[in-house]
Amino acid sequence: MTQEKQQWSSKLGFILSSAGAAIGLGAIWKFPYVTGMSGGGAFFLIFVIFTLIIGLPLLISEFIIGRGSGKEAISAYKVLAPGSPWKWVGRIGVLGCFLLLSFYSVVGGWIIIYSGLSIPGKIIEEGTKYPDLFGMITSSPLISIGGLALFILINVFVISNGIQNGIEKANKYMMPILFIFFIVLVVRSVTLDGALEGIRFFLNPDFSKITGEAVLYALGQSFFSLAVGFSCMVTYSSYLKKDVSIPASATSVVWMNIFVSLLAGLAIFPVVFAFGLEPTEGPGLLFIVLPTVFSQMPLGQLFLCLFLILFLFATLTSSFSLLEIIVAAFTSNGKHSRNKVSWISGLIVFLAGIPAALSFGPLKNSKLFDKTVFDATDYLVSNILLPIGSMLIALFIIYRMDRSLVKQEFSLGNSLSSRWYESWRILMKWVVPITIILVFLSLIGFFGG
Repeated sequence: MTQEKQQWSSKLGFILSSAGAAIGLGAIWKFPYVTGMSGGGAFFLIFVIFTLIIGLPLLISEFIIGRGSGKEAISAYKVLAPGSPWKWVGRIGVLGCFLLLSFYSVVGGWIIIYSGLSIPGKIIEEGTKYPDLFGMITSSPLISIGGLALFILINVFVISNGIQNGIEKANKYMMPILFIFFIVLVVRSVTLDGALEGIRFFLNPDFSKITGEAVLYALGQSFFSLAVGFSCMVTYSSYLKKDVSIPASATSVVWMNIFVSLLAGLAIFPVVFAFGLEPTEGPGLLFIVLPTVFSQMPLGQLFLCLFLILFLFATLTSSFSLLEIIVAAFTSNGKHSRNKVSWISGLIVFLAGIPAALSFGPLKNSKLFDKTVFDATDYLVSNILLPIGSMLIALFIIYRMDRSLVKQEFSLGNSLSSRWYESWRILMKWVVPITIILVFLSLIGFFGG
């Protein structure tokens, strides 16, 4: 069965889809929390600098590998380094995306449930105890697995429709809506009484609160937040036309990601400070703190609903890339239809996600290395596989991929001088690998703390 080569219909579609892949839950709920704990504006400034000198070069690298090979993650390394073990870089990426999607979809399911409850006003009600509500939803097998199934169904529907009619079309609608909702929420947030203190905290750097741990986290966040390391962007860029500039596209994605982080800070910190609260890590911020805050402000139900839809869109656009790399790996040979592989892959991810969904209920006492299934999978993906994948990509593009092809892909569609190319190579040869090693050692607890 020969299938027509998939391609993005436009540069904008590619950029929006790539930005959607990069902008996930971490940029919205984890970034504000760590920023709050690490000096506010000082951490944000360091994060921006690291994103530009570390995250951007890595993103350019994945784009070059993808378009240079014209293949998805696994086949890309087979084409560029035939007969070598480098194909395992792609395989690690597919495995990482599979594991990540299995527990990421659990959180996506919670957001769907919360979004559904928020529309008729079932969350912000008099007497609602938000920690109890969150505990009830996450501990209920029926609700958690049901949310997981709904989230994966949405992903399967989009991915089965292909690049232009599925991923690109979805992102062309969802990403602008995400930004519009974000801006509306920022306007509401910064106009609250007492919001100025939150704005000042977020935008006024306080370097006295910056610790070595905060710097290491900023280093890690600079490439984790761009969806690099698992070759997702290799797969996405394999559909990219040759007349599109890779450095320009990557730069656009990076600045969109930074802009979302800025909006997240401006949407959350003024609200938190206006109501005398503290930023809370992870799910607590979205499912407990924000409902509490919105319940105390005019039109709170409306703004909570907007916030939840925003989170849902961010989660979905990110998860599309995770399922796409899996589906592309099994459809690249043309022997299997995209529709069939999408549904089978979705079913397998769903089954793999059930233990993670039950980690807050029936399986909460079932531990793996003293962690629940959910936390153990998260640790394996974020702390082990992602740094390893990032390092291998950095090594591959500098030491294994044909240098003339690398330069050609870097230069197509733009008139950048050779100094930009050489600067990028220096960053990829020295700065990025050293950074990844530092982050990896930090993540596995080498530096203590």
